[in-house]
Amino acid sequence: MATPSSTRPPPTPRTPGMLSRAGAGVVAAGLVLGLGELLAATTGPDASPYFAVGATTVDRAPAWAPEFAIGTFGTADKPALFVGMSVLLAACAVVAGLIERPRRPYGGALLAALGAVGVYAVLNRPGATASAAVPTVIAVVAGMLFLQFAIRVLWTPRRGGGPSSSSGIDRRRFLAVLGAGAAVAVAAGAAGRYLGDRLAQVLEDRSRFRVPLAADAAPVVPSGSDLTTGPRAVPGATSFVTTNRDFYRIDTALQVPRLTTADWRLRIHGMVDGETTLTWDDLASFEVVERLVTLTCVSNEIGGDLAGNARWTGYRMSEILDRVGVRPDADMLLSTSVDGFTVGTPVAVVRDGRDALLAVAMNGEPLPLEHGYPARQVVPGLYGYVSATKWVVDWELTRFDRAQAYWTQRGWAPQGPIRTASRIDVPAPFARITAGPVVVAGTAWAQHRGIGRVEIRVDGGPWQETEPATEYSADTWRQWRWVWDASPGEHRLEVRAVDGTGAVQDEQRRPPVPDGATGLHSRTVTVG
Repeated sequence: MATPSSTRPPPTPRTPGMLSRAGAGVVAAGLVLGLGELLAATTGPDASPYFAVGATTVDRAPAWAPEFAIGTFGTADKPALFVGMSVLLAACAVVAGLIERPRRPYGGALLAALGAVGVYAVLNRPGATASAAVPTVIAVVAGMLFLQFAIRVLWTPRRGGGPSSSSGIDRRRFLAVLGAGAAVAVAAGAAGRYLGDRLAQVLEDRSRFRVPLAADAAPVVPSGSDLTTGPRAVPGATSFVTTNRDFYRIDTALQVPRLTTADWRLRIHGMVDGETTLTWDDLASFEVVERLVTLTCVSNEIGGDLAGNARWTGYRMSEILDRVGVRPDADMLLSTSVDGFTVGTPVAVVRDGRDALLAVAMNGEPLPLEHGYPARQVVPGLYGYVSATKWVVDWELTRFDRAQAYWTQRGWAPQGPIRTASRIDVPAPFARITAGPVVVAGTAWAQHRGIGRVEIRVDGGPWQETEPATEYSADTWRQWRWVWDASPGEHRLEVRAVDGTGAVQDEQRRPPVPDGATGLHSRTVTVG
């Protein structure tokens, strides 16, 4: 008796063809390489797993291997290495596709093993840090997930209308998945190579850059200005000069712009006597100036660390503007970064005699890429959002009643003079300290007005003057220290500063928006 069709067991699909499975493995490996290249472009050329493996192979090979390669392939020895690596990788990818099974990621394990080789190679490049391995790890995980998904699609019978082939495989859906994966792999790889080559060019350009000798050099920092040095040094105090590595970075760039000195141009237009475009070589006609200037971000909360003091080398912005001629009714310098970010700076501030610089160096080195290489603005006394344009390529002379910059369009004040601020750096928050003499130390700033004195109080008591460090200039922060005869118990320390004009720091607590935070910084400590 025939079995009703409704009770027949579903046909068991046959194992998909080797060609399809191999294709899935090759595309998955391509995704690993493509995404690895793209993600490595945000970290550095040496983070590329493909090229790191090649470089490590060359470094670790026995002496006879490179001699054989040069003798056999001549100047094509490196292309030959990459061809050999590609063939080996393709073979591994084919194997990965052939052994991958739904819910049994044997092929994914092989990709993970290859990824481990890539991580090893990346971490063994000179100067590599743990973050350099991140692109490889993310790319390998993405490749493993794609391979498993593609194999599951390959093993899933076609729904409705019967199988599309004798093996019951929905080939149309599988080919769509494979095509999408291949497209992503190619696009990511191409973008990664372009960005990686661009980064390499910029890094090479920066390595060749020589900081110009300042005709007007910054004065030497007195020993009494830095509480981290000398016989009266305070452990844990802030260094007077902030290193490039520790200097805060706040900007809107998702990826650091990459601009060489050869590519750099500064277009100056708008309300000027004559529009002009400066090249890098044109800067040599201006006097080189070196100054120590403290920069502060408007987003800095009370007691925050979004402030830093560095030695900047560059050219006076006022001298550059004088060269082109600014019309009397222009009151805004609208500067634009190479990535389109805009900043509106009062023209009067740039030309009032302060050391507003088009900076090309920081602490004696070419600007770090993340701090604006090859050129940025430094204007003492203004928050960064209205002055400190990085990667600057365009100056338009205009008016505040005609134009708005990036942050002013979003509700921030159009002009942002820095507010007087002070903070306690030592002791640490909620520290437990021993009764008796305790050194309290911190930092205060009121750029372009300077700090006249700093005062501190305990548990809401009377304000007491601290011992300020030697003032370097009105455009840099000033450190302070105070010896406290601490008694047992829990205590609250508060600090305030008085600027060089005699104005006392605003005690009312306000958020940073729209023109900078106000209020007093405090620390609670326990004395035992």
